[in-house]
Amino acid sequence: MISHDQHVHLQFDPRAAAYLASNVHASGPDLQAALALVQSLSRRPARILDLGCGAGHLAFALSSAADEVTACDPAEGMLATVQQAAHDRGIANVGTAQAHAEALPFAGRHFDIVATRYSAHHWANVPEALREARRVLVDGGYLLVSDVMGATLPLVDTHLQAMEVLRDPSHVRNYSIQEWQALLARAHFEPEYFKLWPTRIDAATWVERMCTPPESVAAIRRLQDGAPAEVARALAFEPDGSFTVKTGLYWAQKLIP
Repeated sequence: MISHDQHVHLQFDPRAAAYLASNVHASGPDLQAALALVQSLSRRPARILDLGCGAGHLAFALSSAADEVTACDPAEGMLATVQQAAHDRGIANVGTAQAHAEALPFAGRHFDIVATRYSAHHWANVPEALREARRVLVDGGYLLVSDVMGATLPLVDTHLQAMEVLRDPSHVRNYSIQEWQALLARAHFEPEYFKLWPTRIDAATWVERMCTPPESVAAIRRLQDGAPAEVARALAFEPDGSFTVKTGLYWAQKLIP
């Protein structure tokens, strides 16, 4: 039996190149929205932290709008991919740091923005990660969170979470809109912007990217085939196993008690 941390490293260290090439991660309206939100600030950010950076797509998207971006991830393979991709793209202001979201090696009030995309559903302790994000943010700084949203209806959410963990054992939870609102409030962040987008998940590339074992792929298909009609409609199941989820983006300011 292995720990969650070991699951994260086993799942992501060998697969960084696949995430760099992934269409879902490399594009999407949330990337454009994130950049527009950063550019809307009255003052250009000096430092941005991309927390759980993966292959670096968010860091690269925001690099033109800040003096410095730090791409932070626990997986060494991801950080090496970010460094190489930044070099290949001629992006000189993106650096890397290895750390978990719950224990950041940065001084307090160091970053103007802490941003994270498609990462929080892997965090073992989201409240602790948000406390760390708040700690390293300047007073009045901003948190940007973009992630797959959990379903509000428990019947749908149970099926979605089961599919996710069958595909990737490092998955923890896709949090619902209501859960995110409560998490942000408890961490003393005030949302100023929120938007949802449909995100289609191509079944073949989704499992190939994570090298999901055939028996787990078969279990996902059995789960889909046996799902109630309400679940099939909500997740827009397709004959090949593809489906559609909602990506949500929160832009929230650090409150000063």
